[in-house]
Amino acid sequence: MEVRVDPLVCEANGVCVGLVPEVFDLDDDDALQIAQPTPPAELADRVRHAVRSCPKAALTLNED
Repeated sequence: MEVRVDPLVCEANGVCVGLVPEVFDLDDDDALQIAQPTPPAELADRVRHAVRSCPKAALTLNED
């Protein structure tokens, strides 16, 4: 599993940060950072939920 953000689409609403702060973070400039691009298996369901919950659909998930 690998999670990515499209910085041109992301509005840094922080929904994902609230759902999985272990993986997502907003930096000092309010830009979304992926702290763990390949999150551990125990976070997989929460990461999937965060990706689906993104109001701008700026997050993608590759589960290959």
